[in-house]
Amino acid sequence: MIAETMEKITTRSTPTSAYLIRKVGVLGAGNMGSRIAAHIANAGVPVVLLDIVPPNAPADNKAARNSVVNTALDGLKKSKPAAFFDPSNVRLTQTGNFEDNLELLRDCDWIIEVVAENLEIKRALLARVNQFRRADAIITTNTSGLPVSQIAEGMDAGFKKHWFGTHFFNPPRYMRLLELIPTPETDPAAIAAVKQFVDRRLGKAVVTAKDTPNFIANRIGTFAMMNALRIMQAMDLSIEEVDALTGATLGWPKSGTFRLSDMVGIDVLAHVAKNFFDRIKDERPDVAPPPFIAQMLERKWLGDKAGQGFYKKVKGTGGEEERLGLDWKTLEYRPSLRVKFPSLELTKNTDSVAERLRLVLSNDPTKDGAAAFYWQVLPELWNYAAHRVPEISDDIVGIDEAMKNGFNWELGPFEMWDAVGVAVTAEKMKASGITLAPAVQKLLQSGKTSWYQDDASVPSGRRYFDIASGSYQPVVSADGVTSAEILKKAHGVVKKNAGASLIDLGDGVACIEFHTKMNAIGGDIVSLITQTLKPGSDALAQFDAFVISNDSDNFSVGANVMQLLLGIQEQDWDEIDMAVKAFQKMTQIIKFCPKPVVAAPFGMCLGGGCEISMHASARQPHAELYMGLVETGVGLVPGGGGCKEVALHAIDAAAALREGGRNESVELIEALRRGFENIAMAKVSTSAAEARTMGYLSPSDMITMNRERVLLDAKARARELADAGYSAPLPRTDIPAPGANILATLKMGVRLMREGEYISDHDVKVANHVANVLCGGKVTPGTPVSEQYFLDLERQSFLSLCGEKKTAERIAHTLKTGKPLRN
Repeated sequence: MIAETMEKITTRSTPTSAYLIRKVGVLGAGNMGSRIAAHIANAGVPVVLLDIVPPNAPADNKAARNSVVNTALDGLKKSKPAAFFDPSNVRLTQTGNFEDNLELLRDCDWIIEVVAENLEIKRALLARVNQFRRADAIITTNTSGLPVSQIAEGMDAGFKKHWFGTHFFNPPRYMRLLELIPTPETDPAAIAAVKQFVDRRLGKAVVTAKDTPNFIANRIGTFAMMNALRIMQAMDLSIEEVDALTGATLGWPKSGTFRLSDMVGIDVLAHVAKNFFDRIKDERPDVAPPPFIAQMLERKWLGDKAGQGFYKKVKGTGGEEERLGLDWKTLEYRPSLRVKFPSLELTKNTDSVAERLRLVLSNDPTKDGAAAFYWQVLPELWNYAAHRVPEISDDIVGIDEAMKNGFNWELGPFEMWDAVGVAVTAEKMKASGITLAPAVQKLLQSGKTSWYQDDASVPSGRRYFDIASGSYQPVVSADGVTSAEILKKAHGVVKKNAGASLIDLGDGVACIEFHTKMNAIGGDIVSLITQTLKPGSDALAQFDAFVISNDSDNFSVGANVMQLLLGIQEQDWDEIDMAVKAFQKMTQIIKFCPKPVVAAPFGMCLGGGCEISMHASARQPHAELYMGLVETGVGLVPGGGGCKEVALHAIDAAAALREGGRNESVELIEALRRGFENIAMAKVSTSAAEARTMGYLSPSDMITMNRERVLLDAKARARELADAGYSAPLPRTDIPAPGANILATLKMGVRLMREGEYISDHDVKVANHVANVLCGGKVTPGTPVSEQYFLDLERQSFLSLCGEKKTAERIAHTLKTGKPLRN
């Protein structure tokens, strides 16, 4: 199903190409190669995965000769984070070895080399592979440090025409960046084919890099890290202090420098840093890897995979887990330090990275340690990045996009610089003795004061300062890539309130955009959706179709439970009842809207967010979708129609099987059991593919691999439904309730779970409420009931559980810790 889905989406507006990529070969089944192969399989594309034959493997023992690659593949099936969207995708992967199975590459349209970073090993393997490669097959390297052109030295002209670099970032499923590194001999059509494939089928953000040391992201990122280590030593800071300073305040991963290094692997960091320094030591001799890194490598302190690195977890005296931190001066572990910089504390309630940067840099560096650190780290980062154009990238956009998608920075270095003001910081940099890069001097001498300018007249919504021409040029984005913010500027906002907006997307389609914190659903969102989609609204007269989506990291984390907790604490039961009724009214208006409504969920789509999506005419999700009805985690049941939709899905699925001659009763019990477990255990999908198996997506819902394409794919889907003469469903009044017998079966399972001490007494109450709603109560099986009947049961259960003390405790605990409490 996922393969079919990908094909539907990617052929919607896929340009023709001289090269078609229908099958891929991956050479090397190490951590990177095997995960690249897994992600290609996620796209529904067959892949051949080859690796070495183990020493002394018998010539007649195929299993032994393929043990390296098969062991790697078996490990991926249970790896965390998961490499496969669905473990069944492994069926698309054919395994073999370099000695016996190179002929499998004859059918491959694209071959990716991912073997050890050793020039001779790569050349020797590629020479053998070239004997089996089709003349028109593309062949690339995933090298992270070796010159791409140098690897292909001595190969024939046909090979070089199809040869270039494709640098994935680990783990390939989750890291969006792919750096394309062409050589002078590379056929531009081959580059275009891979660029199109990885964008649409693998969901990659593609940046073209020069064939220079570490390419773009690792070149800038390694400098930032090594320079931070240099400044740490100069300022005598601890690793905990540097992690606090190089995390969320800057819009960088909250793990910070050293925690991230432990996760990635200190050996990997050291390899990249050495490669970086060996090639640029004349450029910045002061950013050499510090001696303590080499000492850690000698002691095998490689990070998480070795059990210790910059941090180490141990058991405390009471058996609790305790984290130790490394003193880099003595290489001894001591209890991890609790770090607080007053200026950082003041930025915690500021969502905007730009505003956080301005706040912290406004402090006096002679009095504030954080400001002192940043006034060294950031100007040097910005100036270093400016020096690298056009050495590593033709423009500043390539550097910014590489850092955002390869290192998960919220803003690239030039965007960060714009946020705090180029002119004012440049003056301070000169005053501190920094010689501004020629690119910066050119910008300022031309009378310009920012690297970017907003411009609604270009598709991307902005222009960048092109250093070569000395003028602003449009930021070029691929066809089909956009955001709500860009379209908002181009077409305008129809209406808005504090929680949501209605945006004109053009072509008769509008988008309902959430913009609360974490897109938690409160009264403002409920009101705007209801007023927009209710019969007779102005919006229905103005637009042919609607999309529900937004530009945030997550579609919605669910209802605003803080508001609910306040209502519970004040025992304002009538207010809670009215809020639940309003939420249910909203989801029913979505479902029965006379115009098609397409939900485009992505990231976390939980609780009420899941219910909104379930009631839409169709869904156009991003492949990375973490979707589920999680209300039981706070001691409640889904109250916005989620239980109703799960029950209807089970009832309809069983009825369809009856028509096929199967036992409807058995199938209904099994379908309800699965739905019950999903809700009662607050299960969340690990991908859109899994959300489909859980029943939260329908078989006809298509999946978008590239997050930046979700909005326009959803718009196209909404337009298709409208053009096809969309007819809204009618409220059902003749639903055969599963009834008392199945209810008793589900309750028996709950009782056995309690007897086994797997769940608490409060869990029993919650689970029994869920079972009661799904079965339509203690009625005779087959009793005809309506959708409203199920909604009333939901609301009654929701209100009943709100009155439980344990529910308030669970909500409060979740708000404080972000984790559910099982009490």
